Amino acid sequence: MPESQTVDLSNCDREPIHVPGSIQPHGCLIACDPSGTSVLRHSANAPAMLEIPEDLNGQRLDEVLGGEVAHTLRNAIATSSDPARPALRHNVLLPCGQRFDVSIHVFDGNAILEFEPVMGDTDQPLEVARMLISRVRNIGTVDQLVERSTRLIHALLGYDRVMIYRFEKDGAGKVISEHKRRDLESFKGQYFPASDIPKQARILYLKNTIRVISNADNTRVNILPELDEAGHPLDLSFAHLRSVSPVHCEYLRNMGVSASMSISIIVDGELWGLIACHHYSPKSLSMPQRIAAETFGEFFSLHLSALRQKEVGEKSREVRVALDRFLQVASHQADIRALFRASLDEFRAMLPSDGVGLWLGGVWTAIGATPRQDEAAVLAEMLAEISAGKVWQSHKLSADLPDPVRPPEGICGVVAVPLSQRSRDYLFFFRREVVQTLNWAGNPDKSYSVGPLGDRLTPRKSFALWKETVRDQAQPWSEADMEVADAIRSVLVEIVLHHNELIADERGKADVRQRMLNEELNHRVKNILSVIKSLIGSPTETQQDLESYVESLKGRVQALSLAHDQIVRSGDGGMLRELLQAELRPYQTGDRDILLQGPPVWLDARSFSVMALVLHEMATNAAKYGGLSVSGGNLSVRWCRGETDDCEIWWSESGGPAVTAPVRKGFGSVLIGRSVSYELGGRSQIDYHEGGLQGYFCIPPRHIQAGGDDDEIQSVEAEADDETFARPDFSEVELLLVEDQMLIAADVETILADHGFDRVTTAPSAAEALRHLERYTPHIAILDVNLGNGTSMPVAQELLRREIPFVFATGYSDRSIIPENLDVPVLRKPYETSALIHALGKILASR
Repeated sequence: MPESQTVDLSNCDREPIHVPGSIQPHGCLIACDPSGTSVLRHSANAPAMLEIPEDLNGQRLDEVLGGEVAHTLRNAIATSSDPARPALRHNVLLPCGQRFDVSIHVFDGNAILEFEPVMGDTDQPLEVARMLISRVRNIGTVDQLVERSTRLIHALLGYDRVMIYRFEKDGAGKVISEHKRRDLESFKGQYFPASDIPKQARILYLKNTIRVISNADNTRVNILPELDEAGHPLDLSFAHLRSVSPVHCEYLRNMGVSASMSISIIVDGELWGLIACHHYSPKSLSMPQRIAAETFGEFFSLHLSALRQKEVGEKSREVRVALDRFLQVASHQADIRALFRASLDEFRAMLPSDGVGLWLGGVWTAIGATPRQDEAAVLAEMLAEISAGKVWQSHKLSADLPDPVRPPEGICGVVAVPLSQRSRDYLFFFRREVVQTLNWAGNPDKSYSVGPLGDRLTPRKSFALWKETVRDQAQPWSEADMEVADAIRSVLVEIVLHHNELIADERGKADVRQRMLNEELNHRVKNILSVIKSLIGSPTETQQDLESYVESLKGRVQALSLAHDQIVRSGDGGMLRELLQAELRPYQTGDRDILLQGPPVWLDARSFSVMALVLHEMATNAAKYGGLSVSGGNLSVRWCRGETDDCEIWWSESGGPAVTAPVRKGFGSVLIGRSVSYELGGRSQIDYHEGGLQGYFCIPPRHIQAGGDDDEIQSVEAEADDETFARPDFSEVELLLVEDQMLIAADVETILADHGFDRVTTAPSAAEALRHLERYTPHIAILDVNLGNGTSMPVAQELLRREIPFVFATGYSDRSIIPENLDVPVLRKPYETSALIHALGKILASR
């Protein structure tokens, strides 16, 4: 046999079963021109069955069948526009005195007339169809529909076995419902290989939805002539009498089946399965029965499709409710990635799976049975190339993954939901391997043979139960699963897109805020420098010596630093009184009187930040131009809760220089005048009375909380020194100072020397400090936390290992940069002498 004639499954697929050149013998056929005027071909049995002349071809139809019958059939031809819906004429009386049911359709340039003798039953097709449909129309589930339908067809049509046969994704079929004669073995639950129904047969099942085989042993009746003048056979794709492939007849005989009928189940334009009927002796259906079965099959397909959509819809609605809740939560979340990672259990509840994993921004988060991180990275990279931004699924990863990608161990199924069109971020659903034992109706492997029917695959002769164990597969993902996956994808992509838009919008706002911050910082630095200049140049008492003056100045600068720190760390809000104390403490001296009066009031983060700026500006202006700029000046700040629960603040200066309104408004004036109204929705007013500036501010109630009821009058006092303690002799103490700023290090060395520390070793970096520690062991150390290009944490860890005490120093407003497990004293920079010496002395005294 030539190599090109190799026998395989494609031999069956290439068999031209739509142009067999013959028909089944329980009827006859006449083919005319499209108008039905003259006969072009006929089946060899037509003259005898219809009792008409032998030489039909070329004759007029009315000469062959009589004018009245020909007129009836030509009218039917005129109404037959769809070959899949042939025109039907029942109980037509021919000149021979016999009655026939006639089916008429036009296809491929031929009007094909099929004649079947009336079988004597009086069933009307519509009545039979109505009877069948009425029994199933109210069924609410797919399982009930398939079980009930086999019983009905068995009862009404009388076949020995009625099965509903569903096609799997690989083309194989499974018997999912069956009703049969009691003495027959059951095929329910068994699989039939895809090769049992060749490709061209499946195409015909879509075109012609009902197929009746009356006898598998019948001889074929030839079409005369087999080929027309152009050499073309007659296409019988839509003919009910089309003869049966010899291979299929052999297949039926091997099963012991003599007659069969099949009704196509078509869902969404695809062949979902078959209603397959077997009879173990010859059996023909009358045309009314066949039409009723065909009508029922169409209703069954529509009802099945509706029930499947209903099941998918119900599942989708449940998932939509869950996704709507998730969408609402996401709309209030700033960190979408954290929300996704925390919601894996919720996603797993939406789509049944053994594990869920999230590959997002190069980070792998997973629960349940999932791959390792490196395997997930490879999978995400591969899917980015092949999925084109769509949901991708497989229940046979070992077969579906391209080489050389290997599936994760134990994972055989995956649904990958992309989080955007172009990113490599995915939400994965995984399923483990499910080892299955499939029951086949006989060994599905075809055998090769050469025989009277030519070189082909021989139908198997045994249909005895044959078991196969299937591995490396997971439970297949259903259509409902994929609907859910698509719904999840739509919501997640929407969230990601919305979040990206918010980020872009927030980035624009952040740019504006940054410019404002830079301008404000520049203004504040100038103000701080001006205040420091004012503090340095303020009048001193006549008898005050230089040392006292320097100490007083240092205290004022330190108080200014504390006020600044209070502003910086106002993230969670704070008490109004504490804010005022922090802002005004730098300006309190013995000859100035600063009074605060009001109930405890807590400002939220927004109002605290705004009022910190406003009060700092008011205090700075008072120190530069107003009541705090001269000896004997006074300031009174009073506040209370108003009738509408807002907070009203009165700022009153006296005893200072004469006040005049500014000629031009600078940044500070704009900040005072507009911040409260613009940022908080409150009110502010500044009156420049000659005797002293008067200010009024009103903060809306949504920005404040009450902290108590009683008013309290309190003076602002300068910070007192720390508690006194018995200081040991520091002259023999070895001290390690880690500080990267040379001037600050020199100041600290001076402070230490003034208090008896004669052995101080200074290091500007962590590396230099570690080299010092290799050569000697200090008694105590001072570590600046932030060293510019790094931190002093390596030094801290070495000191802890060697049990050497130390203190941290930082210019930051909180301990966030310091690990929580390091419970050591923290000094705020700039260094305050008393606090520094007190901390060192306390530690050394305890040791």
